[in-house]
Amino acid sequence: MRKILGYISFVLILVSCGISGNKFRLEGRLRNLNQGEFYVYSPDGGMTGTDTIKVRDGRFSYEKAVQGDYTFIIIFPNYSELPVFATPGTSLNIKGDATHLKEITVKGSKINEQFTDLRSQLNRLTPPEERKEVADYIRKHPESPISTYLLNRYFVLTIDADFDQAAQLAAVMLKAQPNNARLLTLRRQLDVLKKNRQGAVLPSFTATDLKGRPVSKAQLNGKVNVVNVWATWSYQSGDIQRRLQKLQKTYGSKLAVVTLCLDGNIKDVRHRVDRDSIPWPVVCDGKMFHSPMATQLGISAVPAMIVADNSGRIVARDLEPEKVEQELERRLK
Repeated sequence: MRKILGYISFVLILVSCGISGNKFRLEGRLRNLNQGEFYVYSPDGGMTGTDTIKVRDGRFSYEKAVQGDYTFIIIFPNYSELPVFATPGTSLNIKGDATHLKEITVKGSKINEQFTDLRSQLNRLTPPEERKEVADYIRKHPESPISTYLLNRYFVLTIDADFDQAAQLAAVMLKAQPNNARLLTLRRQLDVLKKNRQGAVLPSFTATDLKGRPVSKAQLNGKVNVVNVWATWSYQSGDIQRRLQKLQKTYGSKLAVVTLCLDGNIKDVRHRVDRDSIPWPVVCDGKMFHSPMATQLGISAVPAMIVADNSGRIVARDLEPEKVEQELERRLK
């Protein structure tokens, strides 16, 4: 009887908390933000595509069924991101100020509170110190999902990526969690990334664009050739798109462009392509960083860019928006 009563009490607690055993919940409040929306996606399979989190009177809530432990990334209106680590049956509370997003706190589980403390430490460091601190954390906690996120954020998904150190850290983590599918995929991706450095030959790729047409390396037959990676939620990548359109109007077929959009919502991408009158092939399959084309080219960040010459050799990668026109014009002339 005691066991039965205990079970009933446990169920009543879950019901009173409003969250079932296979779901996790986010709720919170941001000062200085009345209304808006956030994007949310999962890089490790917690969901397919993206969702939106509506904000009203500064408050928001989001609930998702999960079958295990996953990482969810929240994209704020200024395109900064906040990872949260989801476990079935947990409820997380987010608080902060919309004008100081780096200081947001996440409470409700030990791992999220640990990461909040770590973010607070990193915010006080310079970029070189920050990366060193992150590497030290990964070596000390190779089994943690926090380390998996940090490895991508600081060594792979960044303009100044360090693929060699990323590979070393991934090897340390795989010793602690040899069956982690995401880490195994990342290790294979790093092998591709290291081969696609400047001076290498652009690898072959195949895809289908938004109009159902085949897309491949053969279409990059200009004097200068660009594979550009963008997303509707990335202002920087949109800025690069506009600069490429301006250049192609000037140089025509001398500049060949193919773009890969890493959005989860294909409908939104079609709308953006039509609105901006993007003239070149746009590939978007809704799989985000798991898109086969992203894997074939070793793409791991937004924005990202590969520039190849007329022989197919990579001559530049990941140009900053303000350097795109200068660098490409120099090569086109």
